[in-house]
Amino acid sequence: MKHPLLSACGIPIGDKKSLQDFINKTEVSAASLKYYDSNGILPFDNDLNRILAHLKIDETTFKIRMGIFDYTVREFLASKHGAVNTEADKAQKKHKLDLQKPAFKTRLGKMYKGDCISLLQSLETDSVDMVFADPPFNLKKFYLSSIDDDLPQNEYIRWTEEWLNDCIRVLKPGGSLFIWNIPKWNTYFSNYLNSRLTFRHWIATDIKFSLPISGRLYPSHYSLLYYVKGERPNTFTPDRMQMELCPSCYVDLKDYGGYKNKMNPDGINLTDVWYDIPPVRHKKYKRRLEANELSIKLLDRIIEMSTKPGDIVFDPFGGSGTTYVTAELKGRKWIGAELGPIDAIVERFDMLVEEKQLLDKYRSNYNKLFPTEIKLKRKQLKMWTDDSFK
Repeated sequence: MKHPLLSACGIPIGDKKSLQDFINKTEVSAASLKYYDSNGILPFDNDLNRILAHLKIDETTFKIRMGIFDYTVREFLASKHGAVNTEADKAQKKHKLDLQKPAFKTRLGKMYKGDCISLLQSLETDSVDMVFADPPFNLKKFYLSSIDDDLPQNEYIRWTEEWLNDCIRVLKPGGSLFIWNIPKWNTYFSNYLNSRLTFRHWIATDIKFSLPISGRLYPSHYSLLYYVKGERPNTFTPDRMQMELCPSCYVDLKDYGGYKNKMNPDGINLTDVWYDIPPVRHKKYKRRLEANELSIKLLDRIIEMSTKPGDIVFDPFGGSGTTYVTAELKGRKWIGAELGPIDAIVERFDMLVEEKQLLDKYRSNYNKLFPTEIKLKRKQLKMWTDDSFK
């Protein structure tokens, strides 16, 4: 469909008078309508409500008109042939949370124990600056929360679309959304998000576990989807990286040819392939025994890139609490939920000094082309540095 939004609204293509009349009656700006129509994106919250009220139709009908077939539309169509009762519905009813009483609070954050969808439904529209989600991957893993990690594929996709839908609602215009998952699932979720938000990046994070796998290519990366609510992010301040050098002789590992004089002394642009995120395996740093755990280095990079101090970070799947600890250390407010035991998360907040030391170690390597001691050695060896061209 060439103009999905205009077609769904019944506005003839090229009819400026009808378009202006629609704008006047709905109070949705021309710029917003152009953005939704050009990108095939479902209008955001208040804009959608105004359009639906003017057209006197429901959201499902409007989605069908736009050619958007998410779980609500699929279930509507399926209901015509019988009642729909899903395993995801049952799981949600089983894990309601007490919205009046956070299970854990800090100076900057609140964590609730229970189902994230219940928490999301209680949050105000346009209320958080960034969402990071690391959901169960549906790989038949055991979790202490007893969550079913072996759902039929359609049930897992339906459940993900449900919580994603509310994540988009609570995200502020210009806010950023990150989804961490294996590539298989993120192909489905990217397709869903393309009709809701603006795609920024598919970030590949190289993490190898050296496990033998037959019959297919060895999977060596996780996928991090990055979307923004609207045309551009409110905050985009990625760290700059150091040059890659031989650790023993300090020679460049990449030939920069005649462009050395154009190198930024603050470092090299961050790319969408991250090779430097370590898996958390060492017991000194691992906080959750029954499942994999994200590195504080990953969350530091994401939070630094997409938020400012004082912004609100939301993570619907607490896990080991890496998002919450990193947000706290970086002066961001945070909100989250966790179905399973939260003791390990609470204990991490008793270890903030150690966590900060690790965070400071990682941050000391950013936003400079060479570490001070390496620059000195390169000068002694008559190698070029960013100072050579000043």
